Amino acid sequence: MEKQRLEEVRDRVPCAAVLEQAGFAIDVKESTRKALKYRRGAEIVIVIHGGRGWFDPLSDAKGDVFGLAEHLDGVTFVEALDRVAALVGIVARDPAWSRPAGKRAHSSSVSERWATRRRPWQGSMTWRYLRTERCLPVTIIEEAIRSNGLREGPYGSMWAAHVNDDGVVTGWEERGPDWRGFSTGGSKILFRLGASDATRLCVTEAAIDAMSLAVFEGLREGSLYLSTGGGWSPATDAAVRRLAVRPGAVLAAATDANSQGEIFAGRLRDIAVEVGCDWLRLKPPAEDWNDALKAREEEKNESKIRGGRGGLPHARRPRQG
Repeated sequence: MEKQRLEEVRDRVPCAAVLEQAGFAIDVKESTRKALKYRRGAEIVIVIHGGRGWFDPLSDAKGDVFGLAEHLDGVTFVEALDRVAALVGIVARDPAWSRPAGKRAHSSSVSERWATRRRPWQGSMTWRYLRTERCLPVTIIEEAIRSNGLREGPYGSMWAAHVNDDGVVTGWEERGPDWRGFSTGGSKILFRLGASDATRLCVTEAAIDAMSLAVFEGLREGSLYLSTGGGWSPATDAAVRRLAVRPGAVLAAATDANSQGEIFAGRLRDIAVEVGCDWLRLKPPAEDWNDALKAREEEKNESKIRGGRGGLPHARRPRQG
């Protein structure tokens, strides 16, 4: 695995995810915000450095997430790489602290905070971000707004809603020129665009990609464009399964064209096999669907420029008699 990919996996998989998959549970009473204690029977592991490091208080063992996989499973470093990479996007449980953190929590609920934000409008900073930097056409932006999927975020950013089966907003993806994240206190389930009763279910990793795929397909009838927000929480898994059991459902893995995207696609394929629905892979012609959309728009613009240069016929002198 190349160094850049190695660092990417290390950054995206917290030690807590490895421990939870191995059957460890957090001991909240004996944990602090800077040192989380996990137990599995008599075994103890302390997670530190914001989830990126760990040590065993009963031995000298310590290290990063790859070293943790080696330590727990007794495998080689290469095997540990594969096991950790398979956990990309898995969301570890947050401990329920009895005392509030130093940063003041939001007093209003997630849905209330969502309701206070304006919908994007033509000419707004969010609208310009989606049109100019993300190359989304007006029709798709308006459809996402009509379905209550978009809000104006701070500093020209976009908020894209994640909702549960009842349409209640549980959180939102935050994307902007200089920012990406997820709502504080929110829960990732699914961003949804398209027919609510659709049987063709296109799952992407970001709301921007879901909207971009909808552009390529012309918001195909009977299709629902979904985003997991780059994570794979138990709530996301359950929501996808509930959609996939619809009669005649087709689960389309429209995840990124990279190793992480293939991991997500594999999870979707496993769900399709388990519930007995059809499955297919929709791979973007670039790293992701928005990259592909921007490349298409750039090619169109270049074609217009070339056509403009050679499109007008040369003036001809009238023939002398």
